[in-house]
Amino acid sequence: MALNLYAGMGGDMASPSADGVAITPSDTVDLAVAPRRIWSGSGGNITIVTLAGTTLTYTNVPAGTYLQIRPSRIKATGTTATSMVAEL
Repeated sequence: MALNLYAGMGGDMASPSADGVAITPSDTVDLAVAPRRIWSGSGGNITIVTLAGTTLTYTNVPAGTYLQIRPSRIKATGTTATSMVAEL
């Protein structure tokens, strides 16, 4: 395991992610944890449900984009982007 020189320091929202998980879009299942942000590996649309329960679609997201959002769900319906990662 790599030496973590920053162990014990605050992990505020401006600090780098410490972990990540692949996202499988679903119309019915929430993400296990609300992420810091979403990485979109391929271009396309990303439909989310916000922590407040609002459904939004980000259209024409370019490949290699970070979306600075903290969704509760990434919906399958309306999402065409793939290779997404939730950064924690």
